[in-house]
Amino acid sequence: MDAKRALKDIQAGRPAPVYLCYGPEKYKMREFIQVLTDLLIEPEHKEFAVSKFDLSEISLSAVLEDAETLPFMVPKKLVIAKNALFFTGAKESSKIEHHLDRLTDYLKSPAEHTVVVFTVDADKLDERKKIVKALKDLEAAVPFLSLSPEELQQWVAKQAQQLGFSFTGEAADQLILYTGGNLQSLSAEIEKISLYVGVGTEASVDVIDQLVARSTEQNVFILIEDIVNVRLERAFVILEELLKQREEPIKIAALIARQFRIMLQVKELSKQGYSQQQMASQIGLHPFAVKVAEGQARKYDIEKLSRIMSQLADLDFQMKTGKIDKVLGLELFLLRLAS
Repeated sequence: MDAKRALKDIQAGRPAPVYLCYGPEKYKMREFIQVLTDLLIEPEHKEFAVSKFDLSEISLSAVLEDAETLPFMVPKKLVIAKNALFFTGAKESSKIEHHLDRLTDYLKSPAEHTVVVFTVDADKLDERKKIVKALKDLEAAVPFLSLSPEELQQWVAKQAQQLGFSFTGEAADQLILYTGGNLQSLSAEIEKISLYVGVGTEASVDVIDQLVARSTEQNVFILIEDIVNVRLERAFVILEELLKQREEPIKIAALIARQFRIMLQVKELSKQGYSQQQMASQIGLHPFAVKVAEGQARKYDIEKLSRIMSQLADLDFQMKTGKIDKVLGLELFLLRLAS
């Protein structure tokens, strides 16, 4: 079951007795649980009606015992249990023993007065497990997938609209690029931008550059974007900023190599007919990052990308063995790349 359908059922007063929330989009997952809480539990009842557990510290049996216990002074209970790694193929480091047969029995006759929500920090479930199949058969498994580039752009526009301002097209894309498409970061930055520009105005690329902080990885990502589009002056400004922040040139070179490796992977997967969403899943990236990498990769053929990777490997060797000044080596590489 997808989240939209689950929310419609909840709003119609038909919540499922159990939900298993998983997937890479944690912001949407938290949003879903918050809406479920607000619709299911009256504000004055939340102290007594909402129980939270960490399954890395407490057993599944204890969680289900709480679910079966009659609510105290409230009509309905919500039990939220995080770190439900036993639904995945991941090895658990915790020594807590979880008896999954206990959950199988619970699903046959769930408590009418309780909604149980399991959350797991994993992109996929282990569908070989009987308990996962049982939850899927009950349509209790709710995936929270990364938004596509188009959905992400719509989401950003909607968030800005709700706060009374808008983005220029390029500014919205720049913001997504700077935050890596992370909804939590986007939400915080959009709120900050709204306070800066005010109601009824438009946020420009300059505003994004001025207000939005970027990680080293994102700066390198943007540096490559500038090189690919022959914006040399801007690329060297970013490099200078990174060096002023005392980022190690070898680390910068490694991050540049990572981005070109992604381009090469995207190029090869695209030739095999993979969609952006499929490529994102295969490489382990956000779909928006794949979209940008795909655009960057169009400027090179596979042979050129392979040569660049070889040059980066050679640069790494020369920098580590002291055969070239690290900063000079980086600058010469970028100049060759743009020529």
